[in-house]
Amino acid sequence: MRQSKEPREGDFVTIKSYKHDGSLHRTWRDTMVLKTSENSLIGCNDHTLVTESDGRRWVTREPALIYFHKHYWFNIVTMIRDNGISYYCNLASPAILDKEALKYIDYDLDVKVFPNGEKRLLDVDEYEEHAAKWNYSKETDKILKHNVLILVDWIENKKGPFSKEYVEIWYNRYLELSRRL
Repeated sequence: MRQSKEPREGDFVTIKSYKHDGSLHRTWRDTMVLKTSENSLIGCNDHTLVTESDGRRWVTREPALIYFHKHYWFNIVTMIRDNGISYYCNLASPAILDKEALKYIDYDLDVKVFPNGEKRLLDVDEYEEHAAKWNYSKETDKILKHNVLILVDWIENKKGPFSKEYVEIWYNRYLELSRRL
């Protein structure tokens, strides 16, 4: 995840998701970096401007911790809501960080985890449609399906972003850094 001049704690980065054909899918402006390491980036966005590929714009409603890893084909958004913690997990290429943004390819499949622990696999139809349209390779399909299993294991065993301690530590760090601005 490191780059020649990596963002430091408290810096802001843009996040850009693309589709398999290289088209821009969605852009999040101003995600605060909480931690970078050789393999991962943890950040937080709160009331962040999001721009869709068709130009529509909207603002996120609640604080969300974000987790990207350079080896896993998923990223995790931890949404901190009044009714509890929800997760939105994108099956996606490992992210890369360059001078412009943190970038990844969104492969449509998503896993949503509700505050009560219920899990749902979303957008299977969209995945199948795009796999046919853009000729996802058998290897890409295999990698993504394997990463769904890893992700479900993390969810069920409350690993990393799915642990209560992770949410408390990183959300408190975000609040601390925000007070300095």
